Amino acid sequence: MSTLTIRTLRPDDAVPLLAFEQANRAWFERHIDPRPDDFYSIDGIQAHVAQFLGEHRQGRLHPCVIVDKHGELIGRANLKDINREQGVAEVGYRIGELQAGKGLATAALRHLITLAQDEWRLASLCAYAIDGNVASMRVLERCGFEQGTAAPAIAIVAGNVVDGHAYALDLRAAGVDSAQCKQDQQI
Repeated sequence: MSTLTIRTLRPDDAVPLLAFEQANRAWFERHIDPRPDDFYSIDGIQAHVAQFLGEHRQGRLHPCVIVDKHGELIGRANLKDINREQGVAEVGYRIGELQAGKGLATAALRHLITLAQDEWRLASLCAYAIDGNVASMRVLERCGFEQGTAAPAIAIVAGNVVDGHAYALDLRAAGVDSAQCKQDQQI
């Protein structure tokens, strides 16, 4: 079992985050909207980190990074669009290509569920997955999310507009807790 840490993003994560995003750019762009070119610079990533940390201080976002036992950044996970009044937030995660299929997305989502329940005291979570991203859909369903309505035109992947589906998790439902997320493999 390898060791990993999922923790809140810090200002000193900018350089490793840039390396992670650059190394996985093509991989991510096969699954989600591409980021602008200026994101992939030290100034771009520092502005991104500053924006995320500012939104965290304002209670609208909880940005996390996943770091392996060697200290290498291997993934990201976020609670975004947090609305404490309504008790909802959206989840999102990005796992590096070399780490895909090793249970990291499940671990990241389990961490976000725990944050939503214990720190943010939210009632529900939502997520979106593009049609055809079977791995992401399985992670969501494994962690108790239920597929909801179709979400047309949710992303542009490789120049093509793609559809998807919304997913939801009621955190108040009996038996819903972070242990519910079963992993295919040990982390």
